[in-house]
Amino acid sequence: MAATRVITAASATSCFLAKRAFVLPAKRSCGGGALCFNRRALVLKSKRPFSCSAIYNPQVKVKEEGQPETLDYRVFFLDGSGKKVSPWHDIPLTLGDGVYNFIVEIPKESKAKMEVATDEDFTPIKQDTKKGKLRYYPYNINWNYGLLPQTWEDPSQANAEVEGAFGDNDPVDVVEIGETQRKIGEVLKIKPLAALAMIDEGELDWKIVAISLDDPKAHLVNDVDDVEKHFPGTLTAIRDWFRDYKIPDGKPANRFGLGDKPANKDYALKIIHETNESWAKLVKRSVDAGDLSLF
Repeated sequence: MAATRVITAASATSCFLAKRAFVLPAKRSCGGGALCFNRRALVLKSKRPFSCSAIYNPQVKVKEEGQPETLDYRVFFLDGSGKKVSPWHDIPLTLGDGVYNFIVEIPKESKAKMEVATDEDFTPIKQDTKKGKLRYYPYNINWNYGLLPQTWEDPSQANAEVEGAFGDNDPVDVVEIGETQRKIGEVLKIKPLAALAMIDEGELDWKIVAISLDDPKAHLVNDVDDVEKHFPGTLTAIRDWFRDYKIPDGKPANRFGLGDKPANKDYALKIIHETNESWAKLVKRSVDAGDLSLF
């Protein structure tokens, strides 16, 4: 039986593909400078033209369909009117003042490999599968894990700073280091602190290290050095966890670029900016979407 719970998300402008074009008042904008778009109207020759609309209601409902840990289980996101929206495309990335939205896919101290289904309509959260079987990590992940909405790691773009690796075709991942275990589908306000450049089978898979603003230690940490001071050993533990988690399945360890070290906050913000721009090109159909769902 489907369950519905209400999650608070920030009220901001979200850019997405719609079945018809909308015209926004000129005074509205996506906020956060270049990290989103500011258009009065944009119409493309497409069955689903790109347009900007807004989630005015600060509450997003999460509706679970199916039973957890089954192939049919999905977590859908609903707007204030009960219509399905995409957590990837319709929840805004930035709230301004260095604050970002983070969507929890995997709660800390759990091991079911949950992820946004980027190839399904409305991109619900589901449990990943391999050869028809549900996937699990070999051991619990020790932090809340999920994605930054309105970002995309472009698989056609090589990163010269990270061994020329190409993007992994997914939204950017976030590792949230706060003390509270969150719920699947929860939307948190976070501040980025660092970035790790993981290379997974030749693909670049960024990990943005962040903390929820409501964590008791949030005011203490603002950059990578603060994480080392107030969460000693955490950055190394995150790197080692993601390096080694495939080894029990007989696969080689993942690697890390940038000298195997975490980059600072400014670098993390640069990655967020670049991947938001890539997402913008994706939803405007400036690049080939392949099997990705754009609504």
